[in-house]
Amino acid sequence: MKSAKALRSSKPVQHVGIKDIAASLSISIGTVDRALHDRPGVNPLTRDRVLKMAAKLGYRPNVAARFLKLNRTFRIAVLLPTEIATFFQPLREGIRAGASVWPDAGLEMHFEDYNRFGAGNVALLKSLVGKHLDGVVCAPSDAAAATPVINQLQREGTAVVCVATDAVRSERLASIAIDGYVSGSLAAELLSYALPPSATVGIFTGDLRVFDHSEKLRGYAASLALLAPHLRLLPVVESHDDPAQAYSMARKMLAEHATMQGLYISTANSLPVLRAIREAGRLDSVRIVVTDLSPELISEMENGYVMAALYQRPFTQGRIAIQSLLRYLWEHIRPARITKLAPHVVMRGNLSIFSRYVEDPGSIPG
Repeated sequence: MKSAKALRSSKPVQHVGIKDIAASLSISIGTVDRALHDRPGVNPLTRDRVLKMAAKLGYRPNVAARFLKLNRTFRIAVLLPTEIATFFQPLREGIRAGASVWPDAGLEMHFEDYNRFGAGNVALLKSLVGKHLDGVVCAPSDAAAATPVINQLQREGTAVVCVATDAVRSERLASIAIDGYVSGSLAAELLSYALPPSATVGIFTGDLRVFDHSEKLRGYAASLALLAPHLRLLPVVESHDDPAQAYSMARKMLAEHATMQGLYISTANSLPVLRAIREAGRLDSVRIVVTDLSPELISEMENGYVMAALYQRPFTQGRIAIQSLLRYLWEHIRPARITKLAPHVVMRGNLSIFSRYVEDPGSIPG
């Protein structure tokens, strides 16, 4: 431990600025500024040199100073459902955590809630048209219906970031989500290892109008065909992320397919499906891969009734979504148009790591 004298004599940490980067590379301050903020007029090789030198010197933009210079407030709306709280609540917390590093005085962020994923978000998006917000973060459950509204917002100057799913044909600024195709592929591979030849497998999803859900189905079906052509895939079941509908459709699926041995539940709304399987007395005979985690799912995994969970990292999705938007608004740095995160495969062997996250979403980085 340093003595008081040593602490008094320690030199203060010097803040690295644009001038330092320019001096190190023997180029103008204006060139460095344009390169750091992705503005035109900079040779790609020069921009690469600037970014590498900035990282080497430990350059960090002074966001507070930038805000004081701009002397304005950015208004942002966040549109998310309240149901499936095990996913969307950590996503909200990630958004709050990501925004916390920016000056409070320069940001007005309003959370606009609607009841259920798949019902209400397009109407809420439409209500924002003409309000001239600076940014919107949303999870478009019906990509086709949301696309013209997103395009209208973008043309009004409202930057839209999609999170958890995407409207790929829209003009949105960026999308941050788990790689749905990879999630589906992983579920198929896990079941191919666990099931005997000629077994029957199913997939229980939310709504195929949701891009994320359709990508999971695409990855699941493609990987089954490639890795396990001996497994027979049943028709997809859509529950539209309605708990009551999920339960009744699961009961019907179990009654119609008495020999089904594997099931991938590609929506976070998995508990009603598991309840139907338990009531049918088939938890021991059906190998199950679920999406995300909750205290109830952790218990099912500990007891061996759920083989694996494909964790979608909602806190991280939210944090990256809001930081991408704020960096664009404050620093004019355009984010990658599509950011796909790798899902985490959670099984009993690593469950203890992820169970902590259910209690404290911000406790596990990434």
